[in-house]
Amino acid sequence: MTRHRVPRVSIQNINGANIRGNTANTPYSIREEPLGTAKHVRIVGIGAGASGINLIRTLRRHLTNYEHVIYEKNEKVGGTWFENRYPGCRCDVPSHNYQFSWRPNPEWSNFFSPAEEIGQYLERICEDEHMADSIKTRHKVVGAWWDESRGFWDLSILNLETGEEFRDQANFLIDASGILNNWKWPDIPNLKSFQGELVHTASWPKDFDYANKTVAVIGNGSSGIQLLPTIQPNVKKLYHFVRTPTWIIPPRIMSMIQMGGPAKTILGEIEMDEKENFTPRQVGKFKSDPAFYRKFIKIIEQDSNGAFQITLKNGGPAQQFATSKVVQYMTYALGGDEKLCAALIPKFPLGCRRITPAPGYLEALRAPNVEVITEAIAGVVPEGIQLASGEIIKLDAIICATGFDTSFAPRFPIVGRYGNVQDEMKADVPRAYMSCALAGVPNYFTFLGPNAPIGHGSVFTLSEHIARYITRVILKCQTEGIKAIVPSDSAVADYSRHVAAFMPRTAWASPCKSWFKGGSEDGPVTALHPGSRVHFFHMLERFRAEDWDYVYEGDGANRFGYLGNGFSTKELDPEGDPAWYLDEEADVL
Repeated sequence: MTRHRVPRVSIQNINGANIRGNTANTPYSIREEPLGTAKHVRIVGIGAGASGINLIRTLRRHLTNYEHVIYEKNEKVGGTWFENRYPGCRCDVPSHNYQFSWRPNPEWSNFFSPAEEIGQYLERICEDEHMADSIKTRHKVVGAWWDESRGFWDLSILNLETGEEFRDQANFLIDASGILNNWKWPDIPNLKSFQGELVHTASWPKDFDYANKTVAVIGNGSSGIQLLPTIQPNVKKLYHFVRTPTWIIPPRIMSMIQMGGPAKTILGEIEMDEKENFTPRQVGKFKSDPAFYRKFIKIIEQDSNGAFQITLKNGGPAQQFATSKVVQYMTYALGGDEKLCAALIPKFPLGCRRITPAPGYLEALRAPNVEVITEAIAGVVPEGIQLASGEIIKLDAIICATGFDTSFAPRFPIVGRYGNVQDEMKADVPRAYMSCALAGVPNYFTFLGPNAPIGHGSVFTLSEHIARYITRVILKCQTEGIKAIVPSDSAVADYSRHVAAFMPRTAWASPCKSWFKGGSEDGPVTALHPGSRVHFFHMLERFRAEDWDYVYEGDGANRFGYLGNGFSTKELDPEGDPAWYLDEEADVL
């Protein structure tokens, strides 16, 4: 047996004191600044959707001595809610919970907000909070390279208005571009040979007129099932191509009442019309009675959080009850049609694919001008779609509701310590540290990276927690002399091992084709958090310093250099309270 001897750190003598350390031969001098001094940093963000907008506010509230710019590729802010404007597009999370906690909007028109209204909400926040100076629209990050010696990101930015490409740099790079943002065409042979109108739901032409036309809708994910009942009354003929069944739950309010959750009682106090629009009197009550409005928001949030239980394979009676109710609802909505029920009601567990409410979708499939096709598509021909049997469906328009690239591979080169992240993400299972950071990629953070709780509820609230977490890390670097910070390889490996061990407990890991698994049927679950929504929030409450590797500022690179000249900013701040520790608020952990 070969014995490996671990080298012992040498004992040196500095100023007469014996210490252990590996920097003893490097000259060290006291930093002539008080403890708590924040060094200047430049922060570059990517994307001005909900996460990017919230990040601006969080940085403003908690940091000093920094500069921040967000590069946004679109001409307006809003991200998903600027881009997705297909007919019927709306959020499937209750409106009053799909908002920032710090910016409640009692005036939402409907229980589920339409896309345009959410986009206006985000634009209004940017105007009211004077965020325009921090956002450069029509600018796109096209490359990022980590410089180890300087502790900076070198960035290449493309001005989409002028075509000019220029360089920028940042101490910290924060990716808030989102996972459901990079839309893609379906992988169908000869798709572009079609001579009619070819449309994707995520890039809907404003002038596209589908009235009295023969159209195909490919896909029955969230976009397809919202679009179809909206356009069905106006088209001449609609062919709906369905590759995989999907669970369609009863209208959300009905589900909340049937499941007997926390929202059951309070929903009886809310005035809405048959289309779930809030009545003027109800909006007035939300505005005039803040206590009631707050109670309503929290109860609906609590009810939504409880959905995690039914995704567990051993969810027990709750899961079985929910499944039976959904099967019953789908069968009824499809009029008991055996062919439609066989094509559309899944055999895989409830929750394997995203659970989605779709008012009117199932009923629209029974309309005389709608035909559901489950036969495989052989390819596209100039006049339409050719089926595997050889039959050609002649069409005026093909609408692809086929989703996004959910591979987690960045859209541009991000070159860290181990090379291009694009290559790593494509070559192996996407892995991250608590969804927010990547091994070997210093000073880089992401919203909704691998295994984030993207399917667990409102992205707005998620972005608040993630932004606070990232901001705490940046503040630590600012005030503790840290030049570079990165999750250790072992921490990322351990976290990934936990994710892989947990996921088989859930319906998400069951055999079904889902973007939760990167579009595969049996692959690892890469898009969801291994736990409930509250579990994720709890996990991010504390920064686990032991999981990170650090590079310190200065030639001496002493981790305690930040202690400075012996004074604290808390005693030198003329507007602070130098005896804060005597207050009751100080007695917290």
